[in-house]
Amino acid sequence: MGVLHNLISIQDLTRDTIDMILDHARDMEPLAVKRSKVLDGKIMACLFFEPSTRTRLSFESAMLRLGGSVLGFAEAGVSSAGGKGETLADTIRTVERYADVIVIRHPLDGSARVAAEFATCPVVNAGSGAEEHPTQALLDLYSIRRMKGCIDGLTISLCGDLKFGRTVHSLAMALTMYDVDMILAAPKQLRMKPSIIAEMEKAGVRVRQVNHIEDALQDADVVYMTRIQKERFPDIREYNAVRGHFRLRREDLELLKKDAIILHPLPRVDELDPDIDDSPHAKYFEQVEAGVVTRMAILDLILG
Repeated sequence: MGVLHNLISIQDLTRDTIDMILDHARDMEPLAVKRSKVLDGKIMACLFFEPSTRTRLSFESAMLRLGGSVLGFAEAGVSSAGGKGETLADTIRTVERYADVIVIRHPLDGSARVAAEFATCPVVNAGSGAEEHPTQALLDLYSIRRMKGCIDGLTISLCGDLKFGRTVHSLAMALTMYDVDMILAAPKQLRMKPSIIAEMEKAGVRVRQVNHIEDALQDADVVYMTRIQKERFPDIREYNAVRGHFRLRREDLELLKKDAIILHPLPRVDELDPDIDDSPHAKYFEQVEAGVVTRMAILDLILG
């Protein structure tokens, strides 16, 4: 068994463990280029009950670069769960017979923890409803540390859908372990859950909530944009009322510090104008690259 077993919630980790993962991700940088056989003979099962591009492909790329093998499915409809009504518990009990680690994305909150309860092999949460996305938070932290040199002492703005965005939920909880200032910018309907804000303030994080994106830019070292998630809204009218309200445009970049960076978990819709992609502030495609080495580190720490 590796250093890690399951990775279900960022709150299951200590700062020491997070820093260990980030350090190991740095060690993975050369292996991402020259490849390795460290996980030769190991098999990863990717069970993606929701659409995914970056998360699924970066996990598969990470496993292949470490010499392991991959199996699984990329949409629920092709599985027995989608086509025949198989329970999640039975799917997990079956798939663990085929693989050494299970990576799961599922539309229901708590699904990854349920999977871990039934599995005897390690389980990694690749997105659980609107709840959490811990490996995204780890690659976000790695991106910040690699691009800014540190995490402590920074002012970080989280912008957009802070209510349904599982990426910002995990990142916000991870940042409670660091000495940071936080600006939370969202329409009133999409503000961060009070329970998460309470945890942040309890940990000593200085939190400021604002209603306009312009108020989140001037003091920020890191601007973390998110899309308004249409698929999370129970009523399409609620989505239409807020879509397009939080949009970062070329002229807005004048409000940023010279060395501020813009991150985004992607995919984007209209919240990031494409004409800022060539700005030195825009680092979201480098952030995608960081996802491979971070997930290489996670898989190696679980299976290596």
